Amino acid sequence: MKTLSIYATILFSIFATNFSFAQKSTVLNHNSSIKVWGVCESCKNRIESAALFAGTLKANWDEQTHILALNYDGAKTSSEKIQKAIAAAGHDTQDFTADDIAYNKLPGCCKYERKDMSKVAALNCCSMDNCAAMKGDCKGMACCNGKACKKS
Repeated sequence: MKTLSIYATILFSIFATNFSFAQKSTVLNHNSSIKVWGVCESCKNRIESAALFAGTLKANWDEQTHILALNYDGAKTSSEKIQKAIAAAGHDTQDFTADDIAYNKLPGCCKYERKDMSKVAALNCCSMDNCAAMKGDCKGMACCNGKACKKS
């Protein structure tokens, strides 16, 4: 009887451990896709490398659709962090625009048609929320045409 209870305890421990790890991995595993602008194989390498640097487990950008398929651990990174890293590498994403300095560092073959900057202006640097973060100086941002941020 004592041996049976020991075996039962061991079996219960094994099953409890397996179920707790299985739940943890599925909760933290995120699959998502974002739109990223680019044109060629060099862009693909740069975009995927930036995503991997930002903590993704897998990143695959499609040249035709401009969609970046991601798999990442939500406890270690987020879509926002990944998109910021890609924008810092010079590529516009669906939510973030690369600054002109990063874009201009791209090789000639990687220059893509950029988002309409007039629509981005209110979102990027010239809004009150971002103006404070930029300390009133958006001169490096194309959306402000070299001027300081103004109250909306």
